[in-house]
Amino acid sequence: MKKIAILILSLTCASAYGQTKTPAPEKKMTTKFQEPTQSAVDAAKSYEAIIETDKGNIKVKLFAKEAPISVTNFIQLAKGGFYEGLTFHRVEPGFVIQGGDPLGNGTGGPGYTVKAEIGQPHLAGALAWARTGDQVNPERKSSGSQFYITLAPTPFLDGGYTVFGQTLEGMEVVKQIQKGDKIKRVVIVEK
Repeated sequence: MKKIAILILSLTCASAYGQTKTPAPEKKMTTKFQEPTQSAVDAAKSYEAIIETDKGNIKVKLFAKEAPISVTNFIQLAKGGFYEGLTFHRVEPGFVIQGGDPLGNGTGGPGYTVKAEIGQPHLAGALAWARTGDQVNPERKSSGSQFYITLAPTPFLDGGYTVFGQTLEGMEVVKQIQKGDKIKRVVIVEK
């Protein structure tokens, strides 16, 4: 089951990006955002994101200490309004929901990828970056904007993807998300 699920996730990501053997970068949608090369978050602070959707709100804790570049990127996109009006373009029942693609088909992004910060486990409700498969992405760089939330524990993904947050509230909302449901906006809370 583990190998099949990883293969399915890798093939889905690779085919979604139109890749089989050679890498094709995410389609560039805007030059407003740039790839973060250093952290802009304070590891002493606590960061949360409220993902407002058609079905309700999902509150996640962001791992500023464990994945500072990823959290910096997510905060930059959220505060810049990048996610407003985008859809959840992929829903795999019992596995993941995925959003953050401005094209809505798995091929779009802000025009860059993000350094891998792999290390956190895929518990139910894990917030992680999607990415293309190892064949075309041996550095395991993350998508610049496409994220997923796990619907169940998925330990077979551990060590392969950057988990940069964990759902604190709204898991019932995560489970209700359907393909095409919209992200109204993402609000960042710093404590």
